[in-house]
Formats: sequence, C-alpha cells, structure tokens
Amino acid sequence: RDTSGCLLLARNPKAAKRFTQAFENREVEKVYLAVLDGVPAESEGMIDLPLGKTSSREEGWRMQPDPQGKAAISRWRLLAARDGRALVQFRPETGRTHQLRAHALHGLGIGILGDTYYPSPTPGAPWDGGMLLHAISLRLPRAGKEPVAAEAPPPPAFATAGFPDAQALHDATKQTEG
Repeated sequence: RDTSGCLLLARNPKAAKRFTQAFENREVEKVYLAVLDGVPAESEGMIDLPLGKTSSREEGWRMQPDPQGKAAISRWRLLAARDGRALVQFRPETGRTHQLRAHALHGLGIGILGDTYYPSPTPGAPWDGGMLLHAISLRLPRAGKEPVAAEAPPPPAFATAGFPDAQALHDATKQTEG
C-alpha cells in the first residue's frame, strides 16, 4: 500500500492462475526505484539475504534477516546520489513481503526514505512525503504472445526528494543493458 507504481491485475481466474505461476517461477521482471535515506558505499551489487517474519506486541510484525528464512535475492544499482540521498534501482529476483524494504535496511544498511517500518539507522534531513519505493516497470512473458508490459513514471515526490530526473536515469539503464 505504501509502494507506488505498477500493479498487475487479472481479469479472470484463468489469467490469475497464469500470472501467479509466472511469479512463482520467477519469470516476471520487476524493476523498482527507491530513494534511500543515505548513500551506499558501493555502486551496485546483489543482496542475498533470507528473510523471516518476526513479531512483538510493541512493534508489530517485521521481516528480518533469518538464515532459516525464505530465500530473498535483490539486485541493485546506484543511479544518482545527491544531498545525502541515493536514487537506487532494485530488481528483485524473489518476491518476499517487504523484501526491498528489508534488503535496503539490512543488506545496504540504509532505509528507504519515508519508510517508518524499516527506517534508516542514521536518518538525514526530515521527510514527510511518504515512502519513496516505486514499481517503475513490470514485464510478464506469455507463450506465443507479446509480453504483458507496464511502466509507471515516478511520482512527484521523487523530484521533491532531489531526483527530478529519476525517469531519465532509469531509462538510461535500459540503453546500457541491451
């Protein structure tokens, strides 16, 4: 609910089953943009950090690193860094609940700007513009047909956070990938 951007909806049960199977088989290409409340030390990488659900009466439930948890893999790339914040592109290979939020915090050591569940341990400038995690594109292959593809431009909050060129920076990665 806090993440903006692309959402895949099925029009009938048959399509829903096909889509679910594609997600389970890791056939769906998902790309997210996030503004981090800090700048990672590296420019790109892979976070391979299994996650498990924990809960407490005081804090509610959260996803935490757990060696016995479910596999969770995210590839990431730094697109830009400005004023102590970073625009990062995430490509999750798995689809765990809160995966990118937990991977940003526990894998990179930096929370997503505006994330109150997984906040940065050393927050920068105050921010009240909501969480800046955005599903910018989704691509689902289909046998014998054109893939289902969707793109959603970043919301205005990305510009407010210092990245008015978020879409252009994302588009430039498509040129370098193929």
